[in-house]
Amino acid sequence: QVQLVESGGGLVQAGGSLRLSCAASGSTFSNYVMAWFRQAPGKEREFVARVSRSGNIILYADSVKGRFTISRDNAKNTVYLQMNSLKPEDTAVYYCAASGAPSSSSSFQTKSEYDYWGQGTQVTVSS
Repeated sequence: QVQLVESGGGLVQAGGSLRLSCAASGSTFSNYVMAWFRQAPGKEREFVARVSRSGNIILYADSVKGRFTISRDNAKNTVYLQMNSLKPEDTAVYYCAASGAPSSSSSFQTKSEYDYWGQGTQVTVSS
């Protein structure tokens, strides 16, 4: 069982930056692939980025590539999402998620592959 708590959301102007954090507890953090998803009002929850257990394999959605950076610190049981050059279309509730699936069996880009979710943190980008 893994508990995930996100923080760092807020209101920012277009072009600004925010850093989200997700603190994990309850199980061995390095056993899990970690990801960030987001959900805008009236839309499906969508994949943003994911990082492998060791932190060396990273994948981004095309919409955030070059602007967002995902990282993890296994010693601190925390995953981060650095968001730069924010756009109004980045406005959403951002969720971190943890997956215990074997690396060879999953793409780790869909909601169903993740076992645990945080409560979400709101990010609002004004134009």
